[in-house]
Amino acid sequence: MRGQDSRTVRDLRRSNRAAVLRRLYFEGPLSRQELGPATGLSSGSISNVVTELLAEGVLEEAGSVGSDGGRPRTLLRVAPHSACLVGVDVGETRVRVELFDLMLSEVARSEQPLDDGGHDASLVVRLIEKGLAAVLARVDESTGPLLGVGVGVPGIVERRAHRGALVHGQTVGWDAVPLEEMLRESAGLAGSGGAGSVLAGLGAPARHGAPSVPLHIGNGAKTLGQAEMWFGAGCGARDAVIALIGSGVGACVVTGGEPYGGASSGAGEWGHTVLAVGGRRCRCGASGCLEAYVGAGGIIARWREAGGEPASADEESALAELLATGQAEGPEARVAKAVLEETAEYLGAGIADLVNLFNPERIVIGGWVGLLLGPRLLPAVRAATDAYALRYPAARTAVELCRLGPDAVTVGAATLPLRRFLDAGGSPPPGVALSV
Repeated sequence: MRGQDSRTVRDLRRSNRAAVLRRLYFEGPLSRQELGPATGLSSGSISNVVTELLAEGVLEEAGSVGSDGGRPRTLLRVAPHSACLVGVDVGETRVRVELFDLMLSEVARSEQPLDDGGHDASLVVRLIEKGLAAVLARVDESTGPLLGVGVGVPGIVERRAHRGALVHGQTVGWDAVPLEEMLRESAGLAGSGGAGSVLAGLGAPARHGAPSVPLHIGNGAKTLGQAEMWFGAGCGARDAVIALIGSGVGACVVTGGEPYGGASSGAGEWGHTVLAVGGRRCRCGASGCLEAYVGAGGIIARWREAGGEPASADEESALAELLATGQAEGPEARVAKAVLEETAEYLGAGIADLVNLFNPERIVIGGWVGLLLGPRLLPAVRAATDAYALRYPAARTAVELCRLGPDAVTVGAATLPLRRFLDAGGSPPPGVALSV
């Protein structure tokens, strides 16, 4: 019975700490007096929690504000340099690794191109290691300790209880790739002192004799969605869809404020819904997928088939060339404009499916293709959405562009360990001591 009471008290304490920490993280700086009504906690509970979090270095004072006739009220905020986080984006053309402070301001970054080697899993692991070594060289007393590493990947992430995440990335040739296990066991993670010791912590404790740094792996579209819901265009919405459009096409479906994963975390593979029966061949092996029409490769292929001749071999440069050509005059410009108009209609039709299926408040278009073409195509995409969707839900859905830019997936990946930290009320993972 005593153990049950102890667990109940511990859970209540963690819940109170989490409530205060989340308010200050997303809405701070705030005073103790403001935290009471915002969290529903008593002044005594607020005082206890704030005292603990200040002593642990998670919070810090941030000046004061006057009050009506009384003493100035001290403002509190989350201490940005009390800890740090890493976000990794395994993209279509490169692996980006970023080190952030606790408030997700960038401290360091590293980008490794994915050239002819493609998405060979061993190569991707080596590039992640290289990027981690580069950014974690910046971890010191000024950044605080590392709370965890989040990795956004293309494909469905299957979670296993004891052996880590498997990635099913059909479009990049990954069939049940044990990415988490590979990262933890790879030879490049051992070291001594400085960044090397942090990298060694990613390995299993039994092997390296040190606590394991938390490693979180999630679908890249879902990490993008989490970032946009917390800090970007999805902020404040309860039901939304965040679309990632790049070489691949995916989505994060948010219902009741939480990402929806489905029975096996496979929900959101929007790019592999069928737009045209018997249509264009998709990288996944099926025909007629949305990705084959609005993904980078599909757009460039349709431009070539219409008579366009992009001078650039890489997708990002070729799409930029398509956009520039479509803004010029002459026969080549007319071809490019027709391809862009067709792309807007295809994308609008795909978005209309999301409107009819999920009835969201907002649909946010992100990813590097979405950000590149979105400013030019957004009015036509909205018009096509209205034309293909049911009128009632379409009239109540806003279609907007991502606000966080090309770093949204890495920011979102870093929210994976951040979310665990906030849910735990600011308690670090085992073996990690916060700076005080």
